[in-house]
Order: sequence, then structure tokens, then C-alpha cells
Amino acid sequence: QVQLVESGGGLVQTGGSLRLSCAASGRTFSRYKMAWFRQAPGKEREFVAAISSSGSSTYYADSVKGRATISKDNAKNTLYLQMNSLKPEDTAVYYCAAEAGLGITVVAARYDYWGQGTQVTVSS
Repeated sequence: QVQLVESGGGLVQTGGSLRLSCAASGRTFSRYKMAWFRQAPGKEREFVAAISSSGSSTYYADSVKGRATISKDNAKNTLYLQMNSLKPEDTAVYYCAAEAGLGITVVAARYDYWGQGTQVTVSS
């Protein structure tokens, strides 16, 4: 079993920045591809960013492209999401997810392990 714990969320003003983190335990972290998803009030969970197990490949949703950076520190068993130029529409609970399979996927159902989420609120 893999356990994931997100942190780093909070209340920020429009245009501000946050770095979210996801600490992992269990299976070898370096084998897992990982992703960030978010769920805003009244909306379905949506893809934000994904990274390959090695960290060499990344992919971003159009809504955050140019404003977000996903990274992975295998030595620390930690996933990160740096978010800049935050907008009110970024307000959501952010979840990290992991899957031992090969290749990047943006489909939430294909990820087996999930954290409990961390709240990001952007004021306007």
C-alpha cells in the first residue's frame, strides 16, 4: 500500500504563489508516476498536472499551463506543485495521486492511490 499526505495549501491573494507538497510512504517512490488533481465546489475532479516515475516527463492542463510546475524528489519521496499567478478559479481542494503503471495519464480512475487533499483558496 502507498500512503500520500498533501500539505502547503492556504489562503492567498490573486497573483500570489503556493507550493503544494505530497509526502509518500509505502512502495518504492521512484517507480510511481504521479499527478495532481483538484476539485472545486460543485464541480467534478479535474486533472492539473502529471509527472513520470523518473521525473523526466511532465504534462499540464491548459488551465494551469505556464503558471504551474510539477516536480518529484525521489530521494525525499515527495511530489510538489508550484503554482504562480494564482486566480480565483484555482480555488479547490488539491489531491495528489500515484500509480505504479507505465506512462503518464490524465485519467483519475487510472490512479490507485490518493491523498486526503489540501485546500487552496484564492481571494478576489
